[in-house]
Amino acid sequence: MSTLTVQLPESLKKTIEVLAAKEGYSVSQFLASAAGEKLAVVLTMDYLRREADAGRREDFEKYLASVRNDPPLENDQLKQSII
Repeated sequence: MSTLTVQLPESLKKTIEVLAAKEGYSVSQFLASAAGEKLAVVLTMDYLRREADAGRREDFEKYLASVRNDPPLENDQLKQSII
């Protein structure tokens, strides 16, 4: 484990302390979890951008053209509600 000193506005620090206590975590656990969640989001977005950049529109159009154009099953249809 490593130690990291972070400067936070007092109001943010207090909010973190309250939420951490409410969830039964220490402030360190809460912040480590929050940092891990943010890291996962950033890494996922980077991955999706790389995958999108690697894709070709022609391949997508070819795949889409191969899908049958059947009407939806009765249970899959959207019901229009009249208000």
